[in-house]
Amino acid sequence: MKKTLTIIGFLAVFPAGAVLADDDCFVPMAEWQPRDSVARLAEENGWTVRRIKIDDGCYEIDGRDAAGRAIEVTVHPATLEVIEIEYEDDEGDRRDRDREGGHDD
Repeated sequence: MKKTLTIIGFLAVFPAGAVLADDDCFVPMAEWQPRDSVARLAEENGWTVRRIKIDDGCYEIDGRDAAGRAIEVTVHPATLEVIEIEYEDDEGDRRDRDREGGHDD
């Protein structure tokens, strides 16, 4: 009984979704927007696309922002919501910027 309560307590503190990576996309391919829509999203944001690929079930745009900085943008395949933007600085390090927070981590 004590073991069961410990497990239930653990799950209450750390829900199952929190254990999974939050930048993975779990969407059936039938619900995905076409690649052209991702390219249009990039164009609307002033990004120059070098490559659009699939990573962890999400679209990933490799390219440059309007200021010419190297970026890697993770996009939800069904909603085209920007999940994460990573900027590469002059030293080649990547910095994350989440869409909602709008600040560097």
